Amino acid sequence: MPRPPLPLAVAAAVAGGLGTNLAFPYHSWWWMAPVGYALLVVALHRASPRRGLSLGLLWGLAFFLPLLSWSLVSVGQWVPWVALSVLQAVFVGLYGLLHAFVLSRRSAEGRGAVAASLLWVALEQLRSVAPFGGFPWGVLGFSQVDGPLLNLAAWGGTAVVSLVVVAAGYAIAALVLTPGVRALAGAVVTAAVVAASGLLVPATTAESGEIAVTAVQGNVPVRGAEAAGQARQITANYRTLTEGLAADGTVTDVVVWPESAADLDPRTHPDVEADVNAAQDAIGVPLLFGTQRYTETLRYNEYLGWEDGEAFAVYAKQHPVPFGEYIPYRDFFRRLSSAVDLVGVDMAAGEEPGVMDVPIRSLGRDVTFGIGICFEVAYHELLRESVALGAELIVIPTNNASFGFTQEATQQLALTRFRAVEHGRSTIQVSTVGVSAMFLADGTVVERSSDELYTEWSATATLPLRTSLTVADRLGDWPRNLIWALALAWVGIAAAGSRRRQR
Repeated sequence: MPRPPLPLAVAAAVAGGLGTNLAFPYHSWWWMAPVGYALLVVALHRASPRRGLSLGLLWGLAFFLPLLSWSLVSVGQWVPWVALSVLQAVFVGLYGLLHAFVLSRRSAEGRGAVAASLLWVALEQLRSVAPFGGFPWGVLGFSQVDGPLLNLAAWGGTAVVSLVVVAAGYAIAALVLTPGVRALAGAVVTAAVVAASGLLVPATTAESGEIAVTAVQGNVPVRGAEAAGQARQITANYRTLTEGLAADGTVTDVVVWPESAADLDPRTHPDVEADVNAAQDAIGVPLLFGTQRYTETLRYNEYLGWEDGEAFAVYAKQHPVPFGEYIPYRDFFRRLSSAVDLVGVDMAAGEEPGVMDVPIRSLGRDVTFGIGICFEVAYHELLRESVALGAELIVIPTNNASFGFTQEATQQLALTRFRAVEHGRSTIQVSTVGVSAMFLADGTVVERSSDELYTEWSATATLPLRTSLTVADRLGDWPRNLIWALALAWVGIAAAGSRRRQR
């Protein structure tokens, strides 16, 4: 097939980005991820590097602008939303450039599928760690939580799942660009891998006992970012709900509240401490909740374990969100947008791993919880560290109150479900306003609040505790590092070949 005309290539790139967005919540049409990528491959067919860069940028903007539209609601200004989307789209633009350069305008056949898949995942993993610690939102692997490829999360995390998604998309593109026996064989092999992955169901059996966990989603009195000004009332609401659960005879081993359930630190605010103590005394088991601790110049986002009037465990968020919880190079970025001053006090990073030993009376011992606060669920290395240190289940406390009625809450829930399978642990996401849920280690939904946001909800479930490590946890960063090395080698080989042709 000859190179498509530029208008057709542009249309394919834009349609591919928009279509890939449909693979993520709201819609969660997981099969659209390979289709959307296939449209990008069609657009890039026999493209020059310069044309590849432009088409990749178009695909990236068509994908990230709608995917990250919740940032417009959160900040209330369009500049941060567009800037974040453009930054992420640049990585897709770079992919388009390298795709065109490495494949040297070859047809979509043979080793092209391997090269293209490696390049995509290498850049996807790169934007997950850089700049400013990276932003993994929109990684293709996270779109697969409702499909058979979710099981592969336990075998290699997002790197492996995304690799198969891209390979499937390339196989679809090959059927269009170079129909024939080779393309058909590639499609059959890819389909067989997808089908086989559905048979790799992770184990969910208890390995170190079971515990009953109660999650409480308490809502906020005022929607939006201004809800932070209602901190005392929010904590009082959680007290009322928890006391109601106790009055109803709820039998549980631990109660988890979300991030920001007690934004005013009960360790320094006696009235908030009274509410927390009353709730914990009523339910009679350890209480976990989020708070903010301030120093003279900084603040820490902390998650506390509370019993008998004091904190028995503390975890401080290790990965604050740049431009959301702290402003790097504040003076420079203030020239671009006054929105940086919405973050008045920068959040500092905690230095201890996300583990918390919680006394469980029914087991007669402490159970190690893995903790990742809010967006930390996007960073696999943090939760992998928790599991390596003995975490037997995972809790993701989050505050979605500032994102309005957007898809941010369900997008984050998909990440949490993915992590449950990747790390082989029962996992709880508890939110201030929704969506909250509990998952088994194979991604099965045990309890889930409704998709209607800004609602109260609570649920108790008995969850299995697990101690074994998945293949993904044992491999650590090796899949990512190997893909980086192979992709770099492929670019180097292409560069050497280009120099030889020039001579």
